[in-house]
Amino acid sequence: MKLRRIKGIAITAVMSTALGAATLISVPQVYADEHARCQHQIERAESKLDQAIRKHGERSRQAEERRRDLNAERERCWNAYHGWWNGHDRQWHSDRDWDRDDHR
Repeated sequence: MKLRRIKGIAITAVMSTALGAATLISVPQVYADEHARCQHQIERAESKLDQAIRKHGERSRQAEERRRDLNAERERCWNAYHGWWNGHDRQWHSDRDWDRDDHR
């Protein structure tokens, strides 16, 4: 009876450890996936802004709308990760200074 109880406790301990390790491994992966998604969304918004500028002009209504969309994506990323992606520079920024982005 004692042996069976010890085996049960050992199995529970091993399973708890495995579950804890799986959680520690999966959380960074989810964070990385979301971070990459954020980067992709900003690159997409930047591309749409570039297209609107080429087609309608830098100060056109369409460009201003795309600029607002880009800033909204940057704000979303900033709120989630305290950083924003600049696709033209190909780097993350840790300051909330996208309003000073020379390309925009």
